[in-house]
Amino acid sequence: MAEKKTTTKAAAEKKAAPAKKACATKKATTTTKKVATKVAVIDATAAGFKAGDVYEALAAAQKALTVKEIAKAAKISEEETLVGMGWLFKEGKIVAAEEKYTLA
Repeated sequence: MAEKKTTTKAAAEKKAAPAKKACATKKATTTTKKVATKVAVIDATAAGFKAGDVYEALAAAQKALTVKEIAKAAKISEEETLVGMGWLFKEGKIVAAEEKYTLA
């Protein structure tokens, strides 16, 4: 005859339940930092005015300048300087030589 196995209630629960870890697990948390950015809208007219500012700064300096120097001389941001320079490059009014720019 087959022997019948007997188990206690505690032993049965131990087998059924998964083993608990001794240390608590840390939940992953992510934080996002909101950064305020100023977005300037530049249309064709504004780009033309920035090109004029860049042109005047280069004409006054009468030498090759970097983007940062042009922006400082024209009293505009570097982004606006790049927009104006793009306009002037398209028109063939300025040339580049080793990260410095001058009138053509």
